[in-house]
Amino acid sequence: MAGFTVDDTIVAVATPPGVGGIGIVRLSGPQALGILRSCFVGAKGAPLAHRRLVYGHIVDPADGCVVDEVLATAMRAPATYTRQDVAEIHAHGGMVALRAILAVCLAQGARLAEPGEFTLRAFLLGRIDLAQAEAVLDLIRAKTDRALEVAAGQLGGALSGPVSELRARLIGLLAHLQAQMDFSEDEIPELQIADALAPLAHDLASLVDEAAKGMILREGVRIAIVGKPNVGKSSLLNRLLRADRAIVTPYPGTTRDTLEETLDVQGYPLVLVDTAGIAEPQDPIEALGIERSLRSLGHADLALWVTDVSAPLSDKDRYLAGRLDPGRTLVIANKIDLPEMSRPQELLPEAPSVRLSCLTGEGIPSLEAELVRLVERDSTSMAGHASAASIRHRALFDQALQAVRRAEVGLGQGATPDLLAVDLAEAVYLLGQVTGETASEELLDTIFAQFCIGK
Repeated sequence: MAGFTVDDTIVAVATPPGVGGIGIVRLSGPQALGILRSCFVGAKGAPLAHRRLVYGHIVDPADGCVVDEVLATAMRAPATYTRQDVAEIHAHGGMVALRAILAVCLAQGARLAEPGEFTLRAFLLGRIDLAQAEAVLDLIRAKTDRALEVAAGQLGGALSGPVSELRARLIGLLAHLQAQMDFSEDEIPELQIADALAPLAHDLASLVDEAAKGMILREGVRIAIVGKPNVGKSSLLNRLLRADRAIVTPYPGTTRDTLEETLDVQGYPLVLVDTAGIAEPQDPIEALGIERSLRSLGHADLALWVTDVSAPLSDKDRYLAGRLDPGRTLVIANKIDLPEMSRPQELLPEAPSVRLSCLTGEGIPSLEAELVRLVERDSTSMAGHASAASIRHRALFDQALQAVRRAEVGLGQGATPDLLAVDLAEAVYLLGQVTGETASEELLDTIFAQFCIGK
């Protein structure tokens, strides 16, 4: 999408590939309505009406053949998704019919849209800012109701509003510093710079914290289920999923590779990774599975260490306990339905633990409650506070915070207004990358390339 243009007319299939009841072809641009009129014939001569679906047929102007029976609507600028004229054709959902309609539109002068180009035009023409544009993608990708809720909030300006307000305050402070450099002190109203910087740093720190919470809802928490062979790791996965997703047998070493599933627990997406039992491998395939288990453990946000309380503690248990971080491990004391012969919590006393039985289901609700507690650990409840911020947003907030803190330190060391202005200008630039005021063409290319064609 290099050299962005909004002067031509784009077209794309806006519904996912495959067979369905309805498929939508969308056009946007100065010729969108003209192209629709050239190929749409309303039933009994019914004309197209603004924002109303009209029944009729798509007819190929080249040969007069009917392509499909459709509903069509014409939406006039600026009250549209892109702020341009937009046309939509609601046809039958088969790809053959949709491609035929697409071909007719292309023959009438439209250009095939790039990924995300409709939303890009909405951004370029000022209907939404960049953070809101990214929220569109988050809405599409939301894995839980809570993730959907915060993405919808971001689309409505829940993130853009605070960021724009902070940026405006920084610009105001920057303007005051610039005035100090250009005019005498007698001509400039007094402003306590330190008193202005402190709340800016506080509010930026809050954005960093909220972004970290929002990333959990957006990306999910990666949880590795680890343990020695035959302690019930796959049974635990099946219990949490309420489905027989993993193969369970009485024979050790059944799981040879990692298995991933996403679980919604009270609105939080938890990415569960069932791993091969970690022990001395008996063959090359098992060795590869154990290697992947250790790699999954290293990449996980949290480890569920599944243990068998019906068996004595072994060297394998001690070996694995030594590889676990108590700060991000939950000890699962499994098989409490059997006579207990060990207390694995003693090997990792700093870590929280849950007693349960994968066979009977006892303790599973307690495990889910503990998982939520750990996800929200060291923070208040996310409800109403998290944004759908991305890794990119959090990095920009953190960099802006560091710039403001550098200005605070500089002020305390007697830095001149021009030196303070350098740090504040950097913070202004960084926040502008969130909402799009200072976004480069390369950044826009990277962001909108993640969208599907037609959105």
